[in-house]
Amino acid sequence: MKILICNDDGYQAPGIVALYEALKGLAEVEVVAPEHNNSAKSNALSLHSPLYVQTAHNGFRYVNGTPADCVHIALTGLLGYRPDLVVSGINNGANMGDDTIYSGTVGAAMEGYLFGIPAIAFSQTEKGWGHLEDAGRMAARLVSQLLPSLESGPPIAPWLLNVNIPNRPLAELRGFKVARLGRRHAAEQVISQTNPRGDTMYWIGNAGKAKDDAEGTDFHAAVQGYATITPLQVDLTDHERLAYWAPTAAALSTSLGERVAGAANPAAT
Repeated sequence: MKILICNDDGYQAPGIVALYEALKGLAEVEVVAPEHNNSAKSNALSLHSPLYVQTAHNGFRYVNGTPADCVHIALTGLLGYRPDLVVSGINNGANMGDDTIYSGTVGAAMEGYLFGIPAIAFSQTEKGWGHLEDAGRMAARLVSQLLPSLESGPPIAPWLLNVNIPNRPLAELRGFKVARLGRRHAAEQVISQTNPRGDTMYWIGNAGKAKDDAEGTDFHAAVQGYATITPLQVDLTDHERLAYWAPTAAALSTSLGERVAGAANPAAT
């Protein structure tokens, strides 16, 4: 079995090293990760600048691009083979609720998923790398549980999991719990400063606090001491409101048809 590891904190981040160490005994593991921190880059691809791949002293390969860049070029020629699983992380901080929209950690895993490969994004719920080795052990438990199902070949429909692990000792973790994404309040105010030249510069504010942290959400389960598992999908269609917008589209089409007919036959108007 072959696993591709990526992250968004950069190839030297403690999280990706811990994840590699935790998984290397389970399969043939290869790391292709960003050269620098690329947090909140989501699914961004570098389409207007060249990408270069370098190899670090520990064998990790790193790219001067985004997390999605790393997985994309790995899967489209760099590796020379198709991995059985794409794993991203371990991220320095939570990727719960709305975080998944912005997350480079999730973006890297999603890139694998878009290529039809099962993928997992791992994050710790707090920054600072506390109990990181225990988070690695939790990641290895989940991966070891899933690998046998991939040995017979890729699943008909690939899956994408978002996993958040509380920063706790292994003995204090209550296990895994499947949970839906919660929601956050709007981000905090932008931070403005003046640079030495007198220009105003802006820093994006911190993420908002949990807004929807009811039972069943990833926020709630993580506070209870569970590592949360949230299956994700890429389809952003609001299926429940398709019927609501159908009359608007029909009315616009009718008025457009009348205008086209009028333009073609000015005498009729």
